[in-house]
Amino acid sequence: MEPVIIVLIILVVLVFIALIKTIQVIPQASAAIVERFGRYTRTLNAGLNIVVPFIDTIRNRIDLREQVVPFPPQPVITQDNLVVNIDTVIYYQVTDARAATYEVASYIQAIEQLTVTTLRNIIGGMDLERTLTSREEINAALRGVLDEATGKWGIRVNRVELKAIEPPTSIQDSMEKQMRADRDKRAAILQAEGVRQSEILRAEGEKQSQILRAEGEAKAAALRAEGEAQAVRTVFEAIHAGDPDQKLLSYQYLQMLPKIAEGDANKLWIVPSEIGDALKGLSGAMGNFGGLGGGSGGNGGATGGGVPAQERREKPSID
Repeated sequence: MEPVIIVLIILVVLVFIALIKTIQVIPQASAAIVERFGRYTRTLNAGLNIVVPFIDTIRNRIDLREQVVPFPPQPVITQDNLVVNIDTVIYYQVTDARAATYEVASYIQAIEQLTVTTLRNIIGGMDLERTLTSREEINAALRGVLDEATGKWGIRVNRVELKAIEPPTSIQDSMEKQMRADRDKRAAILQAEGVRQSEILRAEGEKQSQILRAEGEAKAAALRAEGEAQAVRTVFEAIHAGDPDQKLLSYQYLQMLPKIAEGDANKLWIVPSEIGDALKGLSGAMGNFGGLGGGSGGNGGATGGGVPAQERREKPSID
């Protein structure tokens, strides 16, 4: 009885193992290579797949997603015999699982070695300055060579990037000194240009200010002259409109004499020749005024309180 139970248990275990080997579940974006007696049979795609147990075997499971592989720094000699260390990053994707399995033993190692050799070939034809400033050119050339070489391996190289280009320490120090000198030179040039532009703007501002000031003074002088002319014209018209006689003009003339004599600096002043005519006119006016105020008699001037202007002018003053 016991041997039968043991045999049944063994059979159940074998059936369970056979079921496990028969049903193969492949994840999305993956593929599996199936071999039968060591020979490639088919490629299993994503999903549920049935294989023959103990006859079909899974050789390799390959991820079909895009992969990123960084490579360590590689020493490369430039055209001017300088050694630079270059870090690279490769973005690739497996497009044919069968070719990636059977066409190359290790496609990662093959891509790395191909990248190093191609990079040395490209950088060897460039000097250091061009190497530092031509990353896009190097990336495009490197990608073209890798994509062409890896196509038969079932791999597509989507992108190649240079992470870092590190020249020797002495070259870095020289480059820093050169860049510092260039920056100082540009700063001095910019400062000189700023001072020059400032002086030009200041000179233009002063010139414009002087022009505006001169124009303002000219306009002010013109307005002032116009105002004085208008004042003279107004006075002249008023005088002619009032029709003044000689007596009024003589009186106004005598009123201006004290103003002519004002000031401490006036030690000597000259009486104009017209003063005689003015005095004659004024004396005549005063005589007429006195005659009218003394009475109606013929001797009114002698008996009245008035004194002739001539006598008052010649009578000495009593202290």
